[in-house]
Amino acid sequence: MVVNTFTFDVLLACLFPIALFAASLRISGSWANFLDFFTLKFRKPSYEPFSLNRAYQSYSNYQRLATSEIASRRTTYNTLGRGHKRLGNTLGYPEKLDRLKLVTDMNAIITERIAELAAAEFNLGKPGVGSEDIGRVRESLKHFIRDWSIDGATERERIFRPIINVLRVVDKSERLGKRVLVPGSGLGRLAWEISRLGYNTTANELSFFMNLAFRFLLSPEMTTTTNEHTLRPYAHWFSHQRSNESLFRAIHFPDAIPRLSPTFHHVEADFLTLKPPSDIPPKFVWSKSDPALLEVGYDYIVTLFFIDTSLNVLATMEHIYNLLRPGGTWINLGPLLWTSGGYAKIELSLNEVIRAAEEIGFVVHDGDVTAGDLFARRTVECEYTGDTDAMMRWIYKAEFWVATKP
Repeated sequence: MVVNTFTFDVLLACLFPIALFAASLRISGSWANFLDFFTLKFRKPSYEPFSLNRAYQSYSNYQRLATSEIASRRTTYNTLGRGHKRLGNTLGYPEKLDRLKLVTDMNAIITERIAELAAAEFNLGKPGVGSEDIGRVRESLKHFIRDWSIDGATERERIFRPIINVLRVVDKSERLGKRVLVPGSGLGRLAWEISRLGYNTTANELSFFMNLAFRFLLSPEMTTTTNEHTLRPYAHWFSHQRSNESLFRAIHFPDAIPRLSPTFHHVEADFLTLKPPSDIPPKFVWSKSDPALLEVGYDYIVTLFFIDTSLNVLATMEHIYNLLRPGGTWINLGPLLWTSGGYAKIELSLNEVIRAAEEIGFVVHDGDVTAGDLFARRTVECEYTGDTDAMMRWIYKAEFWVATKP
């Protein structure tokens, strides 16, 4: 009897792997897929943080992710004791969460249309799950307000004006022949404004969270008139709010209609991979003295809240130098909020950044602001995608400078 039981157990142990193999092969559909399964090729894809696929997946799944967060809030609220829950009900907190769900669905109208356009323009299939970043989607939605709404005009004016004033010094008749590059352009408002001054302007952005949102504005199918779109960009953030009306308020955009043109271009790429304008010799390399590089490169490179996003700011400044023609100008305005978590290879103070720029070869203009020198270094107190109605303000003491490549 013992022998029979032992024999049956051995037989079962031998047959189980065969049965598992047959079932796996049937599920996978082919021998190749079966091998993929056991070599971990069926794992969820891990996309780069700013990639097209990650952004597409995030916009596509915004409503699902945001709704899940609301459900978590309801669950947490329901853990209140009876007395506190009664008081919360008196205050209308469950209705507040209902309203959050409603405006989230309204915001999803925009995110779904962004995803729809991306799918059409890039021939993308059904979006997957697992690599979404709802935080970057929300940040991009706030950029619609900051860059392309009347509500963002004051913030834009504060940080655009020093840059625009320098570019206005050039005579209007000479501007069309000058090239301007704006790396880290986000949703492109500054670059678009520069192009309207008459410069041949190129906006450059790495993040497809920004690029897909900007394409939504550029598309004649998606955006046709001013203020046709509506967002409630602050609804998910309950902190520092004076009232629910302020929290859930609707903001319309865009206040202007951007379109690409012969003088306004958009390049979706890592800044460090950019080459000088197309009429530059293909073997162009950085040199401070090579006479063959005369009149080669951009006339202006404008960086706004950009250089501190670099994992290697020295490489970024060096590349700015590379892309400028001799006599070209670098205009910068922004803070030094380095990428945390040890990702930034080097984190410099302002004095170190200026010294590094000079070591690379730049001549940093050192004028007198009080004398009306538009090129003089100065500190500009400003916000970035701030909520004007909130109880809190995050103020940057951003640094503005103008530097020249000899």
